[in-house]
Amino acid sequence: MASEFEKNSTNMYVEQSPQGLENGQVQKNVDDDGREKRTGTVLTASAHIITAVIGSGVLSLAWAMAQLGWVAGIVILFLFSFITYFTSTLLADCYRSPGPVAGKRNYSYMEVVRSHLGGIKVQLCGISQYGNLVGITIGYTITASISMVAVVRSNCFHKKGHQANCTVSNYPYMAVFAVLQIILSQIPNFHKLSWLSILAAVMSFAYSLIGLGLSIAKDTLRSPPAENKAMKRASLVGVFTTTLFYVLCGTIGYAAFGNNAPGNFLTGFGFYEPFWLIDIANVCIAIHLIGAYQVFCQPIYGFVEGRCNEKWPNSKFITTQHAINIPWFGVYNANYFRMLWRTAYVIVTAVIAMIFPFFNAILGLIGAASFYPLTVYFPIEMHIAQKKIPKFSFTWIWLQILSWACLIVSLVAATGSIEGLIQDVKEYKPFKPQEHE
Repeated sequence: MASEFEKNSTNMYVEQSPQGLENGQVQKNVDDDGREKRTGTVLTASAHIITAVIGSGVLSLAWAMAQLGWVAGIVILFLFSFITYFTSTLLADCYRSPGPVAGKRNYSYMEVVRSHLGGIKVQLCGISQYGNLVGITIGYTITASISMVAVVRSNCFHKKGHQANCTVSNYPYMAVFAVLQIILSQIPNFHKLSWLSILAAVMSFAYSLIGLGLSIAKDTLRSPPAENKAMKRASLVGVFTTTLFYVLCGTIGYAAFGNNAPGNFLTGFGFYEPFWLIDIANVCIAIHLIGAYQVFCQPIYGFVEGRCNEKWPNSKFITTQHAINIPWFGVYNANYFRMLWRTAYVIVTAVIAMIFPFFNAILGLIGAASFYPLTVYFPIEMHIAQKKIPKFSFTWIWLQILSWACLIVSLVAATGSIEGLIQDVKEYKPFKPQEHE
């Protein structure tokens, strides 16, 4: 309890011994920029990427393939996987500026954009990024509850028959999910969450493999290097793994179901048996989303807490850490503002999820709107600025062609999401159990 804390220029607290403070020495557990020592590896970075990207949306790819057909579906999957990997490598080189290896670290996407582009683009980046993150955390609350409900319905169908009325309310399960997130949100920062991302990534493999195996079964019945280098490797592993599962689940699921593929073949009951295996898959989805929620909300927490530290640096409520010795876990540095604000955030997202259970349609719109600026536009523009690529050169022209093509695709996707949202609003009945296809 008597530990002395020093507040550094980045508004984060670094625990120092009195001797270290007097001699101007920094402890070995502090990195070159004064922040807590980073322990991430290609493995943990890959786990974060897979957890964030692979998502339970992989289980709806059979439906997407049914809309696009064999050729267009496969081509689009591979094309956008390559685009995502390519722009991810450009973004990895922008972590430090002005150089990708020895330059100054940028701690967030907004800082990267501010360092390379500046101006109003920083605000546009913030709106796109944090709007997308908030939307995803609300959407994951809904999706996790759907998977929990699917377990209950699966057992109901097994006992009472496939035509039984097994409607179950999502709301109690949203509340359970929110309680778990409140507890996990008290983990101070993203660096402490690598174990959770690895667990979530394993769960995503599990339910993807189960869904893949069930589709195959159904088909047989019918016809430490530099940060930029490490992140490039992690991006390759993450995108390759995601693409592999996307292609397999999409193509084999389409082969099994044809044009009647459900929106999600685990929660939409494309399968009823073996019920225990479907239950395991849905539990894996829920566990994966517990971890994925944290991957997406931690940047929001960091942004708000950083801004509050800057605005009220002398507020003890906001800046003071309280060392609490927890048996078997060691010392936990509690911050009352962090506990209150993070708890409030989880509660608000859960309430919005309960009020708007069709929020996944809104999430599709947010995703379509944020894909272009965050995944394509900013990485390309920052790469051009960093490498000082001259206008109208060959490289500049083909990068602009890629950027504009992705913008058109995003606009088309946004149009489709708006149409789906309109249909959901027409059929919406507040606080009524929803059927999920």
